[in-house]
Amino acid sequence: MTVRSAVRTLPMAALLALAACAPSGPGEESARPAAAEESADSSGEQAASPQPPPAHAAFDYQIGGAYPLPEGADAVIRDRLDAPADGVYNVCYVNGFQVQPGELDQWRESRPDLLLRDADGELVVDSDWDEALIDISTADKREAAAEVVGAWIRGCAQDGFDAVELDNLDSWTRSESLLDRADAVGFAELLTARAHREGLAAGQKNAAELIRDADGGPVAGFDFAVTEECGRWNECDVYAGAYPDRVLDVEYREQDMPAACSFGDLGVSAVLRDLDVATPESAEYVHATCDEFGGAWSS
Repeated sequence: MTVRSAVRTLPMAALLALAACAPSGPGEESARPAAAEESADSSGEQAASPQPPPAHAAFDYQIGGAYPLPEGADAVIRDRLDAPADGVYNVCYVNGFQVQPGELDQWRESRPDLLLRDADGELVVDSDWDEALIDISTADKREAAAEVVGAWIRGCAQDGFDAVELDNLDSWTRSESLLDRADAVGFAELLTARAHREGLAAGQKNAAELIRDADGGPVAGFDFAVTEECGRWNECDVYAGAYPDRVLDVEYREQDMPAACSFGDLGVSAVLRDLDVATPESAEYVHATCDEFGGAWSS
């Protein structure tokens, strides 16, 4: 289950047009190794080495709209079209594996070949969020899609973010068996490599089953994890094993906070948010955090 921010689409058409001009096969940029090197940005300057979030970071989840940070926050996750916050570690939310509903027409116009379709030619859609899946079923399509998402990642770096959260890594589970784990991992490897070249750390979003497949370790070059409801689904230990001290967990039910907070000594930082991830002026807004590593939590 994944929460979305409000759709804002102004940069999309230009990015898709640029991606359409890119070669469909493996290119020089995407073929370079992840994390092992730094690369020059468009100004010729070297990107800084990626730095993961601070250990045991108290954080807020603001993908539904930016607002002043709660007292004591060390980190924040915001939508890629919001500005980073001053003085804390900033993670940029990127919907990397599915299409925001308001952007679908632009994908249809510019890159219809990158929309996953079934045998009848119908779009394969995540019905919970009305999001079409990106087609990452072949190496060529993964390279082409990585050009589109990679432009967003570069934008996060240019805006001053420290990391990216790549959402919907688990889209293959909603693909009517047209995608598989290998497709997801292969695409994630391209995106984490791009993030690292831009000087950004890359966060695995959900998909605990990939960690299990990897014998408990990180997958696809990810540096930390952003999880939803690891307390509810008894998965906090899985993420903590792969990303010790660097798991940012969002719970949406009050009764699941004690379970998530009990992993504080392993570096799971938990925050309670409302399902719409509303801003404080909304009547739906909910926000609460754990006391530091004590297993309790306070609003």
